[in-house]
Amino acid sequence: MSTEKKSPAHVGIEIRHKKACGSHDGGKCSCRPSYRGEVHNPRTQRPAKSPWFRELADARAWRTRAQSAIYDGSFQAGTHITVQEACESWLSKAEAGAVRNKSGDPYKPSVIRSYETSLRLHVFPEIGSRKLSRVRRSELQVLVDRLQLARSASTVRNAMMPLRAVFRRAVLLDLVASNATIGLALPSVTGSRDRVASPEEAAALLQALPEADRAAWATAMYAGLRLGELRALEWKSVDLARGLIKIEFGWDPKKGRILPKSSSGRRSVAIPGVLMPYLEEQQTITGRRSGLVFGRSDTRPFCDSSLRDRAKRIWTKQSMNPIGFHEARHTYATLMIAAGVNAKTLSTMMGHKSITITLDLYGHLFPGAESEAGASLDAYLETV
Repeated sequence: MSTEKKSPAHVGIEIRHKKACGSHDGGKCSCRPSYRGEVHNPRTQRPAKSPWFRELADARAWRTRAQSAIYDGSFQAGTHITVQEACESWLSKAEAGAVRNKSGDPYKPSVIRSYETSLRLHVFPEIGSRKLSRVRRSELQVLVDRLQLARSASTVRNAMMPLRAVFRRAVLLDLVASNATIGLALPSVTGSRDRVASPEEAAALLQALPEADRAAWATAMYAGLRLGELRALEWKSVDLARGLIKIEFGWDPKKGRILPKSSSGRRSVAIPGVLMPYLEEQQTITGRRSGLVFGRSDTRPFCDSSLRDRAKRIWTKQSMNPIGFHEARHTYATLMIAAGVNAKTLSTMMGHKSITITLDLYGHLFPGAESEAGASLDAYLETV
């Protein structure tokens, strides 16, 4: 292969032809050349070069971004940064809140931990020592193909999610010319829907539990609180007189009390009549009117694994189908829909960031969805 520089049409662009290309003998190009951009880096007084691109437009785009970054002082040459170094830097910045998700919200500590675990187990051993700027989409696709031979589809996707975030950030910082994670062919996750309990089953599951455990499970089933929200809930946020629970915090196993992931997570949830006796019973059992509602003490949250394992043993012994806290939250959503609550209200009560999330999860459960769709089509066809 050989390279050449052309001017003025390709100023700052290096063109690399294959060995057998006719251009080497002064003839017409007979290959598909590669391109890379080049800019003068005033910090090092040396030229900074992009990776090789298959398309001229990509090399030009890199050069334009690099020139702009040099002008405003933000240009960084990323040739010596490895994948592992870039990922570890990203993780530390995300933990500090300097790097945020696409919605502009801080990453939850649990998300950062899961990202770190996926990278350490599946990415660093394979490409951790590779220069970030040298990683190609084809290389990542080979990694995906190899992982899915031995891992579940969700594991493969979880391994790529932090890489996507790292490359998005790297593009913004001009550490790489393009996002190598875009366009990857990932395996689909086709798990079954979470189980939900019927109204009669929900009541029976609660009654089978010890009195001290009922209120936490009932609040998940009849108010839809997440596990972390249950663990962080304090009595000062529970207004029994007005029938409202104010969700202000969540609980992380490592960080302790944390703010909700987004502003929609901070919300007020109605206490239905079916839940009220369980909360009143909880006050009687614990003798507390302050501190944590379901905690082992007023400051120590309940151990979710102990509560879950104890319930599972009891339900299994009584030939009942066990349910988890996340499934109890789904049960709340289905009960609300069956009671006639509209999608917008349900979205607010669940703490979803947008109604789209609610409809994606529960749209199929809203009554009349299929029949109304069919009737609408019939009505339209009658007019044409």
